[in-house]
Amino acid sequence: MRPSTFVGSNHFVMPTIEIPKTKEIEKVIHSPFVVHQTSEHLTIHRITSNDRFTQIDFIHYADPIYHKGGWVQIDRDTFIRPNGSNHKLTLVDAFGIPYAPEKHHYNSTTAFLCYTLYFPALPKSTTSIDIIEKETTGGNWFNFYGVAIEKALSQRLVANN
Repeated sequence: MRPSTFVGSNHFVMPTIEIPKTKEIEKVIHSPFVVHQTSEHLTIHRITSNDRFTQIDFIHYADPIYHKGGWVQIDRDTFIRPNGSNHKLTLVDAFGIPYAPEKHHYNSTTAFLCYTLYFPALPKSTTSIDIIEKETTGGNWFNFYGVAIEKALSQRLVANN
């Protein structure tokens, strides 16, 4: 809050205070239930959703079959899709992982990478989603199907002012 000030000798300026119109509810789901996933080296750590965005935090583990654990990247066309819908919410931003064709190369088979993907907000009625890097046969894409955003090992609701 900005302190009150006098302008001239007789005019008082009210302090500027921003008052939120509504409280935003943020839903946080840790270790969500997943029906099927295409990679055993990737886990969903947390899903955070609110009226503005959907944030998904991942942990990718180096693959011990590759010398020094291999590499990892994310496709710019990655999207989330509410189950029962054909509506795709495309990737807005990625933090901690390079976009293809760039790669993060591991230095050890025991290494891991934590990264975050950002998508538009989900419709309020959504109870589960698919997270799709590339929906095609062949390749080693990071796809998750039937990710519950209501069922998890733990969850919490946070009211933000």
